Amino acid sequence: METTANRTRSIDWANMLKRSSGVIILIFVTIFFSVAADNFLAISNMSNILLQTSIVGIVTIGMTIVMLTAGIDLSVGSVAALAGAITAGMMSREGWPMIPAMLCGLGLGSLLGAVNGVLIVFGGLPPFVATLAMLGVARGLTLVYTEGKPIAGLPETFTNLGSGSIGPVPIPIVLWLLILIVAYFVLNYTRFGLHIYAIGGNEETSRLAGVSVNRIKISAYAISGLLAATTGLLLTSRLWSAQPQMGVGLELEAIAAAVLGGVSLFGGVGSVIGACIGALIVGVIGNGLNLMRIPSYYQQVIKGVVFILAVLVDIFSKGEKNP
Repeated sequence: METTANRTRSIDWANMLKRSSGVIILIFVTIFFSVAADNFLAISNMSNILLQTSIVGIVTIGMTIVMLTAGIDLSVGSVAALAGAITAGMMSREGWPMIPAMLCGLGLGSLLGAVNGVLIVFGGLPPFVATLAMLGVARGLTLVYTEGKPIAGLPETFTNLGSGSIGPVPIPIVLWLLILIVAYFVLNYTRFGLHIYAIGGNEETSRLAGVSVNRIKISAYAISGLLAATTGLLLTSRLWSAQPQMGVGLELEAIAAAVLGGVSLFGGVGSVIGACIGALIVGVIGNGLNLMRIPSYYQQVIKGVVFILAVLVDIFSKGEKNP
């Protein structure tokens, strides 16, 4: 009896740590940089952190949905770049109106995400392999379409999406919050969200229970592609041009943010709110290190260590649930 009680307490402790780890880390890094970095708590800097985080935050929501199914999407950075390039090219080169051009870019992102899902579901490819291949394909198509050069000459109405604001709040932050609300509702109050968690918890059991596993998984990757494309459009708007190398490393930031926010790499555990807290952690660390004038190569080391610690927490909690 004592052994069982001790094991139960251990599991509860691990679960509590898993659920609150993102908030704990965010509080810790905020306190640290408020002491170590000048002007970190300035209102202008806080606003800048939120603005920078909104870009990573949007793609992190899509990554979270995929990870909840026990998958992963390494192609989001390249898909973002290709969607941004196509949208910019349609407006600048072809003279398309803004809305049709944006819909074209968003549709392309969804399509590429769905292709990832089809390769995984019907092609039998592991998510890592399928999305890594798409990373290369999308980046190559971006370089071909842009000819390795930025696409500029974008209309002001489009560039305002990245630099404009609704009242005092920048548009990217507003869009991030709206997507977060929708994703939270879908994952927690719809059958689709229930099936997402069920598939990540046990795919075979979900299939036997009548869940359309293939359709749900393809939809999850399509959503990830759509949100990656949304991020690509915002980045293109903010930069006033489509850059061929835009979004490089975005997939790693999104995965790190999700894991730091308590989303399990093994699927079935986590939330979009936690993932967005993880995105804030990534944003705070990057901003704080810049204010401290830490060289970029040291920043990569520090971020890597933080990510490793988050993964170890995930593995530890998973091990506690499956003794």
